[in-house]
Amino acid sequence: MNKMLRTVAALVIAPGLLLTACGDPQTDKPKSPKGSGTGKAAATGTRAGGTLPGNEPDVNRDGKVVIGVMSPGDTKDKGYYQSFVDDTRKFADVNGWKLTVVDKINPADAVQQARNLCLQRVDMVAIGASELKDALSASTEPQCKGVTWYISGGQGVKQTPAFTQSVDFINESLYAAGYAAGLILKENGGKKAGYITGPDLDFARAVAKAYTAGIKSVVPDAEVIENYTGDFNDSGKANEAANAQLSQGVKVIYPYLGGATDSVTRIANQKGVPALTPGTDRCGAAGAGVKYAISVIFSPGAYFAGALKDFKEGTLRMGVAREWHLGKDPVPTVKLCEPKGDQEAKLNKLIEDIGSGRLNVDDAVAGKQ
Repeated sequence: MNKMLRTVAALVIAPGLLLTACGDPQTDKPKSPKGSGTGKAAATGTRAGGTLPGNEPDVNRDGKVVIGVMSPGDTKDKGYYQSFVDDTRKFADVNGWKLTVVDKINPADAVQQARNLCLQRVDMVAIGASELKDALSASTEPQCKGVTWYISGGQGVKQTPAFTQSVDFINESLYAAGYAAGLILKENGGKKAGYITGPDLDFARAVAKAYTAGIKSVVPDAEVIENYTGDFNDSGKANEAANAQLSQGVKVIYPYLGGATDSVTRIANQKGVPALTPGTDRCGAAGAGVKYAISVIFSPGAYFAGALKDFKEGTLRMGVAREWHLGKDPVPTVKLCEPKGDQEAKLNKLIEDIGSGRLNVDDAVAGKQ
């Protein structure tokens, strides 16, 4: 939530995975023309012909189309991981395709799980988050010959001609998320914001930095309290962090988590403290006792839908990264669920400025603006 930013060891990660993918941003992030936007593919190499064979999407010519989905997380988490499966299932159902889902995969088992899917004669292996990027090594093995490969790359996985990926950018979405949180802080007179996530990893720190910069652009003297619980899904640890932050007076809280997201939000709601989503649009019906004030949307399913459309039409190109930019594409984006006064107009203007380049968000996060 990408990069939604990211490489995560043998740990089950959760949210920003699109916005927080693994990979060194200097070495692994695909190079592409500046301002490609509009969800356009930026070529970084191609397979023969640049596209898949003409019998797409039934690449193995067995009379059916089967999409094999791999996820490191719980695909019933009501959030980031589930979005990948839900959006894929919608597309598959409309087109009469079959979906095979393997979730809660330990990264150490990624390659073997990919092999297993190939042996089941899937037409595509779709990897929902970049911590399973090692699975891509199976793409060159005999049992996977002809299979199409896609990965939700977050900030980017080192591109090869064997697969295609979607990439997004942490600073864009998370600065805007912080800006929206800052608008709420300003409205409720708060000076403290909370950020709760799982393992203390580089991408999680990058998310916190961009989120903090966005808040301070609205409330310069705001303080952001950070907690790293070590687990995206452990509600006990997350709830403990939430209660500690609330006791310190936070007036907006960001559970950048997986399975523990709703639990933290429920506690915050009980104290009248607004919360943000880590990747999906949950304004409106969020569940019993759970209400979100801000939806930070960088769900992998939204990006994958674009790839599936190309796959159906036989135009999905291997060896390329498709970039998604805030303010240029429908997703990623940030929305206030119940905006007050001119809050929505201000947030929309910020998003527009990021998309147009009037605001250099990387410089803003780095404190150069």
